[in-house]
Amino acid sequence: MMESRIRRLATTLMDATTDKDPEVQEQIRNSLCALGDADPEEILECCGEYLRQHDKLPFPFRALILRSMESVIRNHLPELGKAAAGAVVALAAQEMTKSKEPIQEWQEAASDVLVEIGKRFLNKVMEEVLGKFQPGILPHPCVLRTFGNLALANVFGMVPFLNSILGTLLPMLGMVRTDSMKCTFCYALQRFSESIQEYLAGRDQAPDPTIRRDAFAPEMGAAFEILLQGWGQSREGQVRLAVLEALGPMSSLIPEEKLEEQIPKLLPGILSLYKKHPEPFPISKSLCQILESSVAIGSRSLEAQLESLLATLLTQICAPADPNVPTSAKNHTELLRCFSVLACAFPERLLPFLAPKLESGSERTRAGALLVLRHLLNSAPSQMEMKKSFIISSLRLPLQDNNNKVKRALVQLISALAHHGYLEQPGAEALLEFLVRQCCLQDGPPGIPEENSEDPTNENVRSISVSTLLLLSTTVPRMGPVLWPFLLEFLIPAQFSPALTPLCRSLTFLAGKIREEEPENEAWSRSEQCGNLPSPQALTARLLAVSSQPFLGSGRGAAALRLLGALRIHPHLENRWEKEIPQLLEHLEENTENSLCQQEWEEKLLQFLRESLESIPDKSWICPLVSEMFRQLRASDGSRAEKNFLYRSMGTALGSCPSKELVRKQLQELLENARYQDEAEREGLASCFGICARDHLEETLEKLEEFVKSDVFKKSLGLFSIFKERSEGELEKLRSGLVLCYGRVAEAAPPELLHSRLESQILKNLLQHGHTKVLGIKVETKDTTLKLSLARSISMISRALARGNSRNSGNYYGNDTGNYPGNGPGGSVSIARKAELVALMVEFLRAEPPDALRTRLRQQALSTCSHLLPLEPALGEAERSELLQTALGSVLALPPTESPKNREQPGAPDLFEDALGSLQELLQGLLRRRLSPHGLQEIFAHLGSWIKSPREQERERALGISKSLLEFFLENLHVSSITPFYNLSSLLALLAPRCSDGIPKIRADSVDCVRSLLRIQLCYEGFSRDHQDELLEGLELLKEGLENPDFSILFHTCTRMGSVIGKRIPPEQLLQLLLELFQAWDDPDGNCSRAASVLCNSLLRERGGILQEKVPDLLAVIRSKLELQEPEQLRRAAQQSVLILGLQHPKAVLGTLLGSALPFDSPSSAMWRALGTEPALSSQILELLLERLSREVPFTESKPFLLGGAATRVATAPPLAATCALDELMSVPEAAAAVLERFPALFQRLLLRLGCSVGVQLPKFLRNSCRETRGQGAAAKALRPCSCAVETLQAMLVRAGNDDVVRDVGNSGGWELMEIPERHHDGIALLAGAMARLCGPRLPPIVRSLIPELGSVFECQRVTSTAFLAELLNHKVVNDLLLLEPLLDALTALEKDSCLLVRVLALRGLGNVASGSPEQIRRHGAQLLASMVHGMDDQDDPNNRLALEAMSSLSKILDHLEQRDVHSTLLRVAIRIRPFFDSEHPELRHSSIVLFGNLSRFGRSDSEVFSEQVLNGLVTLLLHLQDPQPDVVKACKFALRMCGPSLGCEELREMFGNHLREERGLHYGEFLNDVCKFLMRAHPALLSRLLSTNLFYFKSPWRELRAAAAMFIGFLVLHMDEEQGQQVDLDELISALKLLLKDPVPAVRIKVAETLGRLVRLL
Repeated sequence: MMESRIRRLATTLMDATTDKDPEVQEQIRNSLCALGDADPEEILECCGEYLRQHDKLPFPFRALILRSMESVIRNHLPELGKAAAGAVVALAAQEMTKSKEPIQEWQEAASDVLVEIGKRFLNKVMEEVLGKFQPGILPHPCVLRTFGNLALANVFGMVPFLNSILGTLLPMLGMVRTDSMKCTFCYALQRFSESIQEYLAGRDQAPDPTIRRDAFAPEMGAAFEILLQGWGQSREGQVRLAVLEALGPMSSLIPEEKLEEQIPKLLPGILSLYKKHPEPFPISKSLCQILESSVAIGSRSLEAQLESLLATLLTQICAPADPNVPTSAKNHTELLRCFSVLACAFPERLLPFLAPKLESGSERTRAGALLVLRHLLNSAPSQMEMKKSFIISSLRLPLQDNNNKVKRALVQLISALAHHGYLEQPGAEALLEFLVRQCCLQDGPPGIPEENSEDPTNENVRSISVSTLLLLSTTVPRMGPVLWPFLLEFLIPAQFSPALTPLCRSLTFLAGKIREEEPENEAWSRSEQCGNLPSPQALTARLLAVSSQPFLGSGRGAAALRLLGALRIHPHLENRWEKEIPQLLEHLEENTENSLCQQEWEEKLLQFLRESLESIPDKSWICPLVSEMFRQLRASDGSRAEKNFLYRSMGTALGSCPSKELVRKQLQELLENARYQDEAEREGLASCFGICARDHLEETLEKLEEFVKSDVFKKSLGLFSIFKERSEGELEKLRSGLVLCYGRVAEAAPPELLHSRLESQILKNLLQHGHTKVLGIKVETKDTTLKLSLARSISMISRALARGNSRNSGNYYGNDTGNYPGNGPGGSVSIARKAELVALMVEFLRAEPPDALRTRLRQQALSTCSHLLPLEPALGEAERSELLQTALGSVLALPPTESPKNREQPGAPDLFEDALGSLQELLQGLLRRRLSPHGLQEIFAHLGSWIKSPREQERERALGISKSLLEFFLENLHVSSITPFYNLSSLLALLAPRCSDGIPKIRADSVDCVRSLLRIQLCYEGFSRDHQDELLEGLELLKEGLENPDFSILFHTCTRMGSVIGKRIPPEQLLQLLLELFQAWDDPDGNCSRAASVLCNSLLRERGGILQEKVPDLLAVIRSKLELQEPEQLRRAAQQSVLILGLQHPKAVLGTLLGSALPFDSPSSAMWRALGTEPALSSQILELLLERLSREVPFTESKPFLLGGAATRVATAPPLAATCALDELMSVPEAAAAVLERFPALFQRLLLRLGCSVGVQLPKFLRNSCRETRGQGAAAKALRPCSCAVETLQAMLVRAGNDDVVRDVGNSGGWELMEIPERHHDGIALLAGAMARLCGPRLPPIVRSLIPELGSVFECQRVTSTAFLAELLNHKVVNDLLLLEPLLDALTALEKDSCLLVRVLALRGLGNVASGSPEQIRRHGAQLLASMVHGMDDQDDPNNRLALEAMSSLSKILDHLEQRDVHSTLLRVAIRIRPFFDSEHPELRHSSIVLFGNLSRFGRSDSEVFSEQVLNGLVTLLLHLQDPQPDVVKACKFALRMCGPSLGCEELREMFGNHLREERGLHYGEFLNDVCKFLMRAHPALLSRLLSTNLFYFKSPWRELRAAAAMFIGFLVLHMDEEQGQQVDLDELISALKLLLKDPVPAVRIKVAETLGRLVRLL
């Protein structure tokens, strides 16, 4: 019986192999293997029988069965008996040879079965297969492949057979005609050869160690000749490749003389295949094997083929790798192995062959030759040892190659040469120089692609070169004497600057190593004997200059400093540098490139140099240093900053130089050789002269004077020089340099020497270069560079004079900007030509282009004027006015920095900020000279037009300057007596309205200006400057809100500002201020006009009593403003007057507004809101509006046009108008008191109004009006009845202080739901919940007013009130307020309501008692249960909507009842809900399953009552754990946890409790497996019921449940014992599974196949 059933299972699975899904096929194979684990021989026999019986089974499915057999054999090979093995061998051999046509998948599967079983039963396999391998008859191709694979799978077993196999095979070679058969024979010979080689390699472990190579030589030799002479000439490429792959391993087995004989023919043939086949790896592999065999026998024929062989191999090495060929890397390795084999035999031929290839040909050839040479150095070092000189000399020409691929190969070769000692040979210095040059490579231009994307970039070559240089220095000990001191030669030349970082690091390591190994100074003395090495002074100058830019070149500054410390520059410097250089390095480590202060760093280096020079006793050492610095300056091509630092270093060295003559000579050379066209040269030259002048002022001025009087300027004299534009331009740059030199000299000169030389030697020559004379006529210069230099130099002189004697020995050669000199010690210093200098700067400002910023001349001229102002004599009125007008116009009139012209200038924003800062500094200087209201008036007279400018950028700049000036005025104001601030009102009227400007910064600056003006007024009234006025301090708090252009914030700001101004303005200036502010109402800037209106209203509010007579006129003006003006600020300002009118004339205003037509226009709405700001007035209006709402009919119903159509509800106008008015009125915060007073009535009436507005349309005349309003651009939202009611209810709640209710409902989406007819009751429930939670004490009057409305004639009102009251029962507050019983009675009475929705909501409310008042459940339990059961039995419930609500509510109630309360209805409810477990509606499934779980609690005490229902539903609940709906899955988890104790199995109860928690994920397969295990232990009698229930679910509409049912049965089978297994109707089970195996869903079929595999346990 067992055999028949296991066969049936196997047959069922094999019948399903025709499944087209790959995963199903794989599971079928796994299941067959599982059956094979139970009885491998039986399954193998069954598979064989199946294949024999189904002779027409397509080959893909036959292959699947054969693969399954192979797996079974592999897993159970030791267990198989000879008989079973013989049957399998016979079957596999038959399957393999059944078809004469090649069917690879099928035949290979059969062959693999033979190979697998041949690992143990080789004789049986050989007996069967040899029977199909008869002499004289070509065998089946798979027979030969099987022999070949067996030879490798069972080497020691097969090799003894090979002689006889070869003996039979050789005669057949001549019979082969087809190409595929030839490939097969070659494959077999290749495998045979590889097997023999493996056998011979492990002969000491072989069963027959007597077998030797020559035993196979005759047969292999004969086969070798046939393959080479016959098949190798085939036109078919696959045949040639197959022959070649066989010849490779065969070459080591044929007789030596045969190989020697065939080499002349063999090698050319192999080499020719490279051109014919796209994949060269098999060719290279076989070629390498043949070369190894040839070299091993010492072949003489090989040498004759060497030239062509090497040429072809090199061509293949140089060929680009094909990314589509996966064996490209392997082919490359095999080619290099070929070169290694040949190098061992013919080293004297190989190098002469490679040498010419290094010098000519394509870059691929040159790079390939270098690659081969590097490989030979590493793989054949002994053969290359004698060719060192030849190799070095052959690399001279490749060093000139410009191709990056060749460069990279050369760098890699140099590394190999270094490791093998080649770089110690004469001439190797060129290789090291090449390596250093590659470290200097610069990146190519961005955006230009390489010629070949595969070629390395400059960056790649540089990176590998840097790494190689560092590795050679640090890891190759023999390279130390080679690199030191040779690398020092590359430090000074400018062309090697990019390589300084790796050079310094390498030299630092070498120097440190030499210091450890050699005595002090001996290494340096030995190094100095080398002629080309730089001097200590040259190294010092170079390394310090490099360190000035420390983060360039990957941190070359730190590397240079470390090298400087490692070198023995001077004996007296070593101790000092050991302390100071680490401090400099530490400073670098503490900073990044962005955080490092460049000026501070350079100062540290210059201080380091200065102190180092001072510590050298022999000052003659400094003179060569100065000369070396000058030489490096001339040769420098570094950055501007580096060159500038070198100049400053030279100035420092000159300052320390004791030789006056050398100083003069060097200064002369600097002046004569400087490149004045370069800005960096001019700056550096001036810095050098300035630093030198600190110690050598006389010599510096003397050399400048001589140079000015020299012939260098004479060629610029004469009429014809006007036409020499280029020459004149060069002279302008020269003058610029000299002007800067004079400025730097004056700035750095000792104060006691400066005054005596200022006019005669400095200013005279300085101004002389500011213009030229042509024919005696003064011509102003037009060169911007010269102008800028003049302005900077005059600024330096002014600052130097202002500092006077107070100047210390600080930095006199820093940047041009500095702190304003103020009225300090330099304030009384005079300069006779001050007016001339200021006039020159004004001319410079006027000449600047007004529409763009291109240079720093504008900023520098302004700054220079600022520094000239404190000097005597003072400027006249006309000069001050001209300076003010020109300075303001030159900066404020500039276009925005983002304008097109400025965008063309990369630094335009920075230039503008600097110019603006200099302008403020100048204005403060002018104000400082005249610190009074007249001084302010003078400046604001020029600033006023800019403050009112229509251009935003001009206003913003003017307000910023105004703020700065007023703050400056206040800080420096000292009032000795009470003085009137006569122009306060005009300044306030000018600045205050700007607090509402469209630019946030202007608004903030306006507030600051007003605050400063009022503080100045307080000072003039006698208060101290630090007096804290609360009103003024409050203005500061307004600035934060000004960043947000919201109307309410700006209104608040203007109001507060107006109030403060009104309280602080002197009475005598009030009228003037009001008049000027009234004029500002017509300001063309809308923001400022609105600000003026608010300011006026604030001032009027302070004096409101005097304006009562003007009320009617104001109303007319305000009404016109409300109709015409759009800005919100003006509307709000107008509403303030409306409120005054409403208080004085309430009836007239109210009558007008109530008579307004719908929809309300903007003025009407604004006036309603204004009236609501007064509580007494609001209360009266609310009463009238509520009366109208309760009296009017909410809507009318119109009959449908078509029969069967729904009636249309149309809103009536009076209640709609009252609703809109209430919304407007309650939107005002001041209406809160009136709203609170009538809250219950308002809430009840608005809630019912909302219910009557759902789905209601507007009257036709209002719809037309709405369209007209939309056509005018206004919003028509208020004209939708339902939206209007919702908004009014929200406004009422907010105004009553329940904005938290509004937010709570809004966050839940409740307000939107109220407007949807189908979801209206859900929105009302959200509102009721929020009310219960947040304002419970207000509910009793609301509830009492709503209960009567449950009987309303309007169904919509019944739904709304029922939804609200039902949700209240969900909260405890109902019981606390003694509202429970009235609500229960009211809702119970609705069981027979004609509206289904009302009945559903009533049931929901009764269920909510479990949440709101659980302690009252038992008291009203009978009433509640009766209502729920009645709801489940309601016949007027076609969609089970009422039943769903009843089940959900009953689930909540059951938690609070006891068994005796439920006993009478328990079974009735359980039976009633069972059909819903498999309902197509997920809500019904969820609710019924949850209710079942709750009911199970009451069945535990009496298992006989309820246990049957639990057991009946167990399978359903377990399967629905795979339900597609997550909520149903959660319900099943809950129900199973609740049912666990009723199952009578502790393990199941514990497992359900632990694994079925909602928050925990579930591995369903493992869980179901454990469930089945415990079920079979605890309830073996349930087996039949469990199986039948699962079989029922085989027809489930959900694929997940069908798959779970099949898996359930599989796990049940897995845990049955033998006795339980006998109870199973296996035939029925197999039939059902067989039918389900045809399920359209692959996942189901996979589970079925898996279960079928497990049924073996029942056999």
